[in-house]
Amino acid sequence: MSDFGNEAVLFLQEIPYSWAALLFLIENLLIFASSIYIGILFSERYADRRISPIPPPIEPKEVLFAVSTVLLNTIVTLFGLWLWRTGSIRFRSDTGVFAVLDILILLLVMDMGMYILHRIAHIRFIYPFAHSTHHRYDKPRPLTLFVLNPLEALGFGFLWLLVLCLYDFSWLGMSVYLGLNVAFGMVGHLGVEPLSEKWLRSTFFGVFTTSTFHARHHQDEEHNFGFYTSIWDRVFGTLHSEIE
Repeated sequence: MSDFGNEAVLFLQEIPYSWAALLFLIENLLIFASSIYIGILFSERYADRRISPIPPPIEPKEVLFAVSTVLLNTIVTLFGLWLWRTGSIRFRSDTGVFAVLDILILLLVMDMGMYILHRIAHIRFIYPFAHSTHHRYDKPRPLTLFVLNPLEALGFGFLWLLVLCLYDFSWLGMSVYLGLNVAFGMVGHLGVEPLSEKWLRSTFFGVFTTSTFHARHHQDEEHNFGFYTSIWDRVFGTLHSEIE
């Protein structure tokens, strides 16, 4: 690990929890703001490739749910810091091949875990208590990524912490994965498709999810439950026929 990396780790080990909470809140606000900003840029740039109806004006409830998600993400991050300090979560410092492999492992494991949670959230007697909040806004826009019921936001957050507790990932692998997680979420809620038909039909984007992939789920709740890949939808027969 570089000197900067060592200093960052030392800083996280020593910073008081009150200041860590403020730091993580700023971090999550920056992620929120940058995701919305970049998403709007894409939505405007590819407005002629709209794949879902134009959403209505933003409701106050949408903003409240989004703010709630940012705050809960901050709490989950703070809890993760505590788990790391107490030894329940451990990270490696390598930056080689195995660190890159960590990225692939996290993408596949988290994709499977979130697919399972997503399917559970759609069970008839569970759906009204959590996931219906997200589907109430079925005409996605960049803000929709953060419009989650608090139970759902916490569910995904604690799944993430559970995975970290089960395996010692590298700092690099975890950091790159978190960036990809935000990128996939932003792309899935653009409401437009930046990719051309040629790219959409390519082998690569036949495996990884696209804006079109997730927009289909908002329009047809029985299909396309995957977050990063279509692997588990293919395995369990929930891939939308148009995507397939």
